[in-house]
Amino acid sequence: MEHLLQKVDLLYPEMVGWRRYLHQHPELSYQETETAAYVARHLREWGLDVETGVGGGGVVGRLRGGAEGPTIALRADMDALPIQDEKTCEFASKVKGVMHACGHDAHTATLLGVAKIMAEHREEWKGNMVFLFQHAEELSPGGAHAMIEQGALEGVDFVYGIHLWTPFPVGTVYSKPGAMMAAADEFEITIKGKGGHGGLPHETIDSIAVASHLVVNLQTIVSRSVDPTQPCVVSVGSFHSGTGFNVIAEKAVLIGTVRTFDPELRMQVKERLETYVEQTCRMFGADHAVEYKLGYPPVVNDAGEVERFYRAGASVAPVQTSPLIMAGEDFAYYLHHRKGCFMFVGAGNPELGITHPHHHPKFDIDESSMAIAAKLFISMAADCQNGWNADKC
Repeated sequence: MEHLLQKVDLLYPEMVGWRRYLHQHPELSYQETETAAYVARHLREWGLDVETGVGGGGVVGRLRGGAEGPTIALRADMDALPIQDEKTCEFASKVKGVMHACGHDAHTATLLGVAKIMAEHREEWKGNMVFLFQHAEELSPGGAHAMIEQGALEGVDFVYGIHLWTPFPVGTVYSKPGAMMAAADEFEITIKGKGGHGGLPHETIDSIAVASHLVVNLQTIVSRSVDPTQPCVVSVGSFHSGTGFNVIAEKAVLIGTVRTFDPELRMQVKERLETYVEQTCRMFGADHAVEYKLGYPPVVNDAGEVERFYRAGASVAPVQTSPLIMAGEDFAYYLHHRKGCFMFVGAGNPELGITHPHHHPKFDIDESSMAIAAKLFISMAADCQNGWNADKC
């Protein structure tokens, strides 16, 4: 395996080039046409069997090894976010209002590098490799479920995913057994009052006042209705209402998210939120409507595969046990169907000024994290295929 890891270092400049090209040409969820074509073109050049349009916009590359062994899937996501890139660098996004603010460009470039190296050494490999380039991770219902339904995991024994993560320092890798990332649900609350003149509030039902009370009330779901030992987040991310300084708005719309790990608590918070909306609006005499969408389930790692991470990852970088992460990931769906684990690779570096959080207009990564991620993918797959005859991996 050591010679494969050395190949990563040799390929690293090319991986950086792929990443920077993709960073300059981002595409939103469900619109990754050119990104998918870019990926498919490279995979075909390296002799992989390639299927495009999987689940709507995904790309699957398949590589047959030189001997019998497990079939291992590795996944990268491809979509960008509706954020204006505010970085000042030569590879900043060229698409107005769209940028890779979560590292998916680097995920794609990393997995391309792994695919190229494994294609060059396919005869050494025991078993088969499946490279999942997934569309629409950022936008529910996401691309993972649709790709699985269309056969992306057919014949696959194990599946691994990596996220470059700037809150963790470059040079470290993280995972944990069991639940690691939260379920990510969405809600939209519409409050309808009675509009009118700003100087005659007694003739109105002020939707902004109602919505403001509701924003405060919703915070007590976590602080007063949830066991404090249970991780839970309720966040209102958008508040839209009103048209003028002297007009009391008839309608207000709140959009937000709920994050949980426990399935029972997940449904309790949903019911509690709906009750808070109903009773707050009743208090002011306003009407309401609630749309509540259950999003991605929690990411739950297989304990045995995390043991593999602790073993195989140690050959790449210092391994750490990840804290619970309240962000969501549709990689959860792959783990519902196959054994595997999701891993974080540290990508933050204060010395380079890389400190901005994910989904920030100035988000960036320490690109050396891509080499670590590629080596982690290869190490996990090699450990799996080397143990196949002894214990069926």
